[in-house]
Amino acid sequence: MELKSNRIALSNGIFLNIVETDKFKSNLLTVNLIRPLEKDEVTLNALLPMVLERGSRSFPTKLLLERKLEELYGASLDLGSSKRGERQIVKASIEWADPKFTGDKKSGKEAVNLLKGVLFDPVIVNGSFDDNYIFQEKRILISRIRSRINDKRNYAISRCIEEMCKGEKFGIYSLGYEEDVEAIDGRKLYEHYRSILMTSPIEIFFVGNPDGLELEQLLPAELHNRREILFIPREIIPENYMSKRQVEEKLSVSQGKLVLGFRSSIPYEHELYNGLLVGNELLGGGPNSHMFKTVREEKSLAYYASSRLIKHKSIILADAGIQFSNYKQVLDLILDQVSRLKSGDFSDEDLQIAKKSLENSGRSIVDSNQMISEFFLGKVISKDERNLENMLGDLEKTDRDKVISAMDTVTLDTIYFLNGKEGETDEENLEQYS
Repeated sequence: MELKSNRIALSNGIFLNIVETDKFKSNLLTVNLIRPLEKDEVTLNALLPMVLERGSRSFPTKLLLERKLEELYGASLDLGSSKRGERQIVKASIEWADPKFTGDKKSGKEAVNLLKGVLFDPVIVNGSFDDNYIFQEKRILISRIRSRINDKRNYAISRCIEEMCKGEKFGIYSLGYEEDVEAIDGRKLYEHYRSILMTSPIEIFFVGNPDGLELEQLLPAELHNRREILFIPREIIPENYMSKRQVEEKLSVSQGKLVLGFRSSIPYEHELYNGLLVGNELLGGGPNSHMFKTVREEKSLAYYASSRLIKHKSIILADAGIQFSNYKQVLDLILDQVSRLKSGDFSDEDLQIAKKSLENSGRSIVDSNQMISEFFLGKVISKDERNLENMLGDLEKTDRDKVISAMDTVTLDTIYFLNGKEGETDEENLEQYS
């Protein structure tokens, strides 16, 4: 399947991207409002989709919405927010059965109109969102913010990012902050909603069979007269970053969580970025990676050991679940694996396996309409005009020298360790690194 997107300008800062395909039995329509990741609006952006999902003027309760979705052959509606680099994406999407399988030609138009109503024609009472909805969703958002700590692995990773990126927008937690939730009322959220509708870059993606759908008519009239659209700058990738910090947090946990945050000075637009991508795959990208084989399989020092590359910030996060007493040994092993990659201590077979693994991940994009939509959103944000085959071709050309050069820019920034409470730890192992 060749991925092509037909990109149409609908209004100032609003684009419709149509990926026409008959591969799937369902169609997907997604509207993305792109915001800068800012402390003073991150909580509002996290709460907004939760309130919008409560209903529209045509379907003013969640029960009525769900009944309508059932009538549309089990269509699914999804609203939420996410973080991509130093951007926050407020997303609304609907997925419904392609009418050629149901024989109901009007269902596609009804699905599009349902999403349009939820996003652009919500329930409004006297110029405000319904405070009953607001109260209930605020409680749910606070619960979600507090529950971050329940998933200890992801909690440790997010805490490492917070410590590593203090003073940078990327350090902002994407669900917002409990202390900011209480100050939100229906009027304040509605004013914010109006503001982001009129100022956000908006990217709309349709993946599926557009036959008979009037997607160009999706926008309400007022969005055709937008004037000032936010410019969201690309993330800053600092060179010669010298910060080093070590953070230990103690909780009642049965297993330690070690996260190492590394920075690279290579941005994703750079010709060596694929070298960084492959280098991370070699370090901890999968079961053939050096971290997995050494730390987990050979030494049996970790319950899990892997690494990930944060594209928009050129940050590598290596993490492992360990016994408290293994802290120093695992730390040294991970740092040693990074040093080995910098010096080219990896085989040609390792290199080919790493590239093949990345290629397989790239090709799997075409297996899901959701992933196709995310793939093209990523291309728009990063202004990457290559198609998937070009991207994979560039990846295949990545050789040993490029991996070494890219990994040579990788510098340790932050060590975060989630340790056990007193009496559960071996604190003598928490030695300072140099």
